[in-house]
Amino acid sequence: MAQSADRSMESRVGRNKQRYGPQGERLVAGVVPLSADKTKVLVIQSTRRGGWVLPKGGWETDETAAEAACREAWEEAGAVCRVEYDLGQIAEMRPAEQLTPQAPKALYQFFQCIVDREEPQWPEMYKRARMWMSHAEATQALANRPELLEALNRSQIVR
Repeated sequence: MAQSADRSMESRVGRNKQRYGPQGERLVAGVVPLSADKTKVLVIQSTRRGGWVLPKGGWETDETAAEAACREAWEEAGAVCRVEYDLGQIAEMRPAEQLTPQAPKALYQFFQCIVDREEPQWPEMYKRARMWMSHAEATQALANRPELLEALNRSQIVR
């Protein structure tokens, strides 16, 4: 699934269209954005906690999980990507003390994507840097986010 030509330069904000699971958990869609040869993964800077994360965000009522994941790759990383396959659901792994009203308990749905191109301008370019990392580099960078590390390890990135 390629990102549509009419990508917005505005990130979606608010939670009025946010989907929630049966236990009240926020449903989040994310991507493991790989290079065409699958030797690198594109990571982004976290705006809340510093460090590096995978593109992810709220899955909204007017889109499929795959569409939400590709939208997040565009908004957060400026990546135009296509879904290769569904990596499945990953339950929240953060300890309770890391959960906040701004970052509540979540259920993640991740997709492996191939990045077709990176745009020079994207909605969150002034809030986030992006960087390509090897599996070993990303494993170290995502060490404090076990749910993201699990998504990376489910992908076909070259180890």
